Amino acid sequence: MIGVIADDLTGAAELGAGGLRYGLRAEIVRNGEPGGTADLVCVDTDSRSCKPAEAARRAAAAAKMLQRAGATWIYKKVDSVLRGNVTAEVEAVMQQLQFNRALLLPANPTLGRVIRSGEYFIHGQPIHRTEFAKDPEYPRRSSQVMRLLDAPQHFLMRLANGELRVPDNTLLIGQADSAERVHEWARICGTALLPVGGSEFFGALLATTRAGSAPLEAEDIDFMAGKQLFVCGTASPQAQLLIKKTRAAGTPVFTLPRNLMWDGKFSAGAQLVIAQRVVAAFAESRRVLLAVGLPPVAETAVARCLADNLVDIAELVLRSGSVKNIFAEGGATAAELVRRMNWPRLEVRREWAPGVATLAVVGESALWLTIKPGSYSWPSQWT
Repeated sequence: MIGVIADDLTGAAELGAGGLRYGLRAEIVRNGEPGGTADLVCVDTDSRSCKPAEAARRAAAAAKMLQRAGATWIYKKVDSVLRGNVTAEVEAVMQQLQFNRALLLPANPTLGRVIRSGEYFIHGQPIHRTEFAKDPEYPRRSSQVMRLLDAPQHFLMRLANGELRVPDNTLLIGQADSAERVHEWARICGTALLPVGGSEFFGALLATTRAGSAPLEAEDIDFMAGKQLFVCGTASPQAQLLIKKTRAAGTPVFTLPRNLMWDGKFSAGAQLVIAQRVVAAFAESRRVLLAVGLPPVAETAVARCLADNLVDIAELVLRSGSVKNIFAEGGATAAELVRRMNWPRLEVRREWAPGVATLAVVGESALWLTIKPGSYSWPSQWT
């Protein structure tokens, strides 16, 4: 069994879905122990927004659990643009697994995310000049990779400069501006270091260790058989495009009131009214879109309140029992929804596009949760 430690639900799902390409049955564990039947166990520590010490504790606990479950090797998944408690979590996992070397390779060149000459670029633009500069919790204010990370406490941190070698007592940041370079890094990884990074590095490691493995047959999932609730918790261009197209198609769209941008306060009674309207809309439409629908908010506390309000409403709708197909955009939104519904384990059933996966809720009959990161695009068949 292969183990993955991710700091959010979308990251865990993205790597679990990638495992399907190499014949690996994958599950996501949020609480408790693995089910015992998966070839790839992705633990969601839900720690991206935690304080560094708590994030480190959760990451170490996940590593210990995967050791106990018999993982042959463990991968530490981090956000591809290095948001969250990357350094604290990596060091905690290194110490738990008794590694004194780690290779951090967050770049995803096939998605236009590259590291070159110590700088991070998104589709050719320095990251601090992209939408990631407006992230409400972890704004990317520099393109210098070393400035995007906290300083380590127990190991050295340095940037690779051409060589494909990880020194002892070091957390090395690998540079990659092509898929081939990612594969070159994967080929030099052995069992004596902790591999850390994004989805493309993990895929390259699987291509190396499971070469020739046949992919699992794609499961035939019929979303047309039930009601579809889209929950968009971001203000990304992808979310705005989905709202625009959904409205143009005449599908019901519900958004939060504009006055919430200033204080985020929304009464339980007002939330219930919107939830009731959403449920009523399903009488006329198979699909309903529930979104923040407001411009990006700079104040972190207000942004969190907006997301919480949205999930409050979505939870009320789901508790009505009328929805079987949920599509969630944004890692924090999807994770909070799963937390509220108390779903401890999810099986990864299908990958539709990189980062877009459908999960089956263990213990719930025919309940599908499809999730994607806010910065990724929805597949065209749903928009």
